Amino acid sequence: MAVNTHSNFWLRSSVYSGANTRSLIPELFIGLGAKRILLVSDEGLENAGIVKKVANVFGSSTLGNGAKIVGEFLEVTQDAASNCVNEALKYAREVNADAILAVGGGSVIDTAKALKYGLYKGISDINDAIPNGYLYEGVPKAQPMNIPHITVATTAGTGSEVSPIAVIYNEHKKVKMNIYNVFLSSDVAILDPELTVGLPPNITAFTGADALTHAIEAIVSPAATSITDAYAFQAIRVIEKNLPRAVKNGRDIEARMEMLHGSMMGITAFCSALNAIPIHNFAHAYGALFRIPHGLANAVFLPVVMESIPELYLPKIHLIAEAFKVKIHDEDAKGILAKVIEKLRIFLNDLGLSSGFCDYGVTQLDLERILTAVKTDPAAANFPISSEIILSIASQVSPVRIN
Repeated sequence: MAVNTHSNFWLRSSVYSGANTRSLIPELFIGLGAKRILLVSDEGLENAGIVKKVANVFGSSTLGNGAKIVGEFLEVTQDAASNCVNEALKYAREVNADAILAVGGGSVIDTAKALKYGLYKGISDINDAIPNGYLYEGVPKAQPMNIPHITVATTAGTGSEVSPIAVIYNEHKKVKMNIYNVFLSSDVAILDPELTVGLPPNITAFTGADALTHAIEAIVSPAATSITDAYAFQAIRVIEKNLPRAVKNGRDIEARMEMLHGSMMGITAFCSALNAIPIHNFAHAYGALFRIPHGLANAVFLPVVMESIPELYLPKIHLIAEAFKVKIHDEDAKGILAKVIEKLRIFLNDLGLSSGFCDYGVTQLDLERILTAVKTDPAAANFPISSEIILSIASQVSPVRIN
């Protein structure tokens, strides 16, 4: 890294990890000065009993200062849709909430972060805050929001509980929008593996693939530093060892705990080295167009993009290979890259993940709008991809429709 290059490594969230760490939530909210807490989650987690498990910790606690859950917003939808955020804003004001408890995966956590931002800014429509699809607020423009905010992560993938980014889906424009503010992340992140044991194997697999993608894109980023490399390298090691275990046996508490740690480390490196993210560029575009789960999209694109844009990965492929336990001998960088991609494909296939989007009706008839979506996604700003490469990658993951 050049001596005069600036970098920022932002660590704001306090992390409590381990079985039953959810029991600490009431006292933590007291310490943060909360009085009226809004719990944000989704119907799936409510039906699975996870929301109740978290809410019940308040029933067994004596909170002399009156901190309590005053409402539950459980209408969070896939990809944190802007309409959903706006409904949460309306409800939070109706119950006069002054604190937020997010219980869920990436969509829930991003909804809660956008909710906090909207409450702090005094807005009713989150789309008004992101007119161009991307909003960046760093210090000194970004200021503490003073809204007590605790997140309980129920998936090991996005790591959104500690990230300064909220990804919001604009249903009207069919595009994923980004808010970056260094105070968006939770005051406290709770990583309780007991709350992830019921996660189905397929969701465990593709959320884990999201975490792996964060780490790989962080390592090869032009903005990477030795600090981000350390987090990303260890994240890859942890995921390589523990994701297959968690998929095979969802009740493996050790593997579940390690995946939560791997997810958190991956996103920490990713956000602090944020620059060239072509895999996420494709995943965002496809997710917005075809409603493909983000982690699954990353899993499909990960080996294809690495193979199609080798120049981005070659300079540090030896580091990825070492972390991912790829056996190398006297191969040059291109040979190592080929071996890493080969292992990635086997690794993802063994997790039961698809190598294409047949189930989502994506075909080569969609190539033109895919081209536009990839080129206009905010993730393309730092690393634009040529039309030729975009169409080549899109063709590899979409079947030919024969009429």
